[in-house]
Amino acid sequence: MKIVLIGRGRLATNLEHALLSAGHEVASINSRTLEALPLEADVYIVAVKDAALADVIRAATKGRESQLFVHTAGSMPMDMFKGLTAHYGVFYPMQTFSKERLVDFNDISVFLETNDAVSMERLKMLSTTLTTHIYELDSEGRKHLHLAAVFACNFVNHCYSLSAEVLAAKGLPFSVMLPLVDETAQKVHELSPREAQTGPAVRGDQNVMQMQANMLAGNPAVKQIYEALSNDIQRLADND
Repeated sequence: MKIVLIGRGRLATNLEHALLSAGHEVASINSRTLEALPLEADVYIVAVKDAALADVIRAATKGRESQLFVHTAGSMPMDMFKGLTAHYGVFYPMQTFSKERLVDFNDISVFLETNDAVSMERLKMLSTTLTTHIYELDSEGRKHLHLAAVFACNFVNHCYSLSAEVLAAKGLPFSVMLPLVDETAQKVHELSPREAQTGPAVRGDQNVMQMQANMLAGNPAVKQIYEALSNDIQRLADND
């Protein structure tokens, strides 16, 4: 297929590599230089940050109102294209992306939504060249999926950053945590997250939790995070 990829960020970098590896013809366009945008393609993929999405869509679809456009945003509705182009949808690969580390799209779940059956068929044809994990999901469902991903990925990674700060204060590298991080992630392939939960909060070790909260007294924001997470772990344990 002839694919026009609009954007040069983390997802766009990984997606361009995957599309080229799958044998597609890819025109990669920076969102600030849309004057170079081809007038025709099988699919136009808009992969830019959410705050810029509406402006880029308006500019990109002008003069291409019969083309198929999709965006890649988890929490943005499909109807951002409504009235601007006849065929549109969403191609949402649920994964964390970095420019420094290319991911294997074979392992990624892709969630699709379109405004008509013809567009869905074309988008599925494209998706099957990248992965076998393909799902149809509407905009409301995708918003909930993205929220779940924020908890499972973004917030977890922030906790890694907080862990790294605690370690650095005593001259320890974050690498000492990697076996623990890997085992924690591996366990939820076999157990539910609640079943895999360990630590002082799930055990109800109030003396340990109070001691650790006191250790964070000099950083009230992180102390608040520690206490909020500990309290919620206890809430779920009590419900079980």
